Amino acid sequence: MAFITLNRQNFHHNLSQIALKTGSKEKIAIVLKDNAYGHGLELMAGLACEFGIRHAVVRNFAEASRIRTLFETILVLGGEIVADNVCSFALNSLQAILQAPKGAKVELKVDTGMHRNGIALHELDDALARIKTQDLKLVGVMTHYRSSDELSSEFFWQQKQFETVKKRVKEAGFSDVRTHSHNSAAILRVKHFDEDLVRVGIAAYGYHEFPSVFDVLELKPVLSLYAKKVASRVIKAGERVGYGGVFVAPREMLVSTYDLGYGDGWCRGDATQPYVTSEGLPILGRVSMDFIALESDKEVVCVMNDAKKAATQFNTISYEITTALASDIPKIII
Repeated sequence: MAFITLNRQNFHHNLSQIALKTGSKEKIAIVLKDNAYGHGLELMAGLACEFGIRHAVVRNFAEASRIRTLFETILVLGGEIVADNVCSFALNSLQAILQAPKGAKVELKVDTGMHRNGIALHELDDALARIKTQDLKLVGVMTHYRSSDELSSEFFWQQKQFETVKKRVKEAGFSDVRTHSHNSAAILRVKHFDEDLVRVGIAAYGYHEFPSVFDVLELKPVLSLYAKKVASRVIKAGERVGYGGVFVAPREMLVSTYDLGYGDGWCRGDATQPYVTSEGLPILGRVSMDFIALESDKEVVCVMNDAKKAATQFNTISYEITTALASDIPKIII
């Protein structure tokens, strides 16, 4: 079966680079949602804890429950809100405030311009009043940037909006409330950091999506994807490989199948513009559900060791490449 390796040293290197920006690893909240971006929830949580990370961010309470013993706080971004000692829950609407149980720890998300989740700025006073009425414990206020990885002024505009939000929360009488707005792109971009927390997702795994004009810290990919040989055969010039016979052998070739396909979350792609593995081997013909074909006789091949490079070939982003990988692919920490 195909397998994944996770490089501990590269992961800790990336976290160290973020800590240089925040001034302390205690200000890093590692984002582990969606199976840690395809890297493995429990494994990456363990490596983060080993580094000294105290805070985590997940998609739902089910994810939080699997790693709750490893962190001091866990922010749950969606799903049902419950009263819990370790977990706090994002409030994305006025209605969510009314549905939250008494005593629950909550973090209010304010929409400063992305227009995806969060209460509107004109709803802020109402939201804060409802939090008091519902007897909820407000432990955080946050927002999310829509363009922090783009060369524009929108990032700074949203920062100004969030400064106003923080001021109004304080004026409403709330104290001991952590503030956080920076995602991976934002923390890599800024020269000075003065918030309580940074939510680090894709950067921790070794990637950013900045254009080349930005001066960005060196990050190292954590995940490498390997496939094992299933069978080999010699085909003659003119013979075809795989569904539809898209690939036509230009000469006699030794072709092997390897145990990776779109059933494992690998992109099917366009066979007329074949993906080239990190070892320089083009995939021959169409990717099938469980197999790819390569001109190789190696027992194991590295299909990918840099999701950003792979994403370029598939015209997408590194996030989609890694999160698509099946959760049951075996993983080995190296």
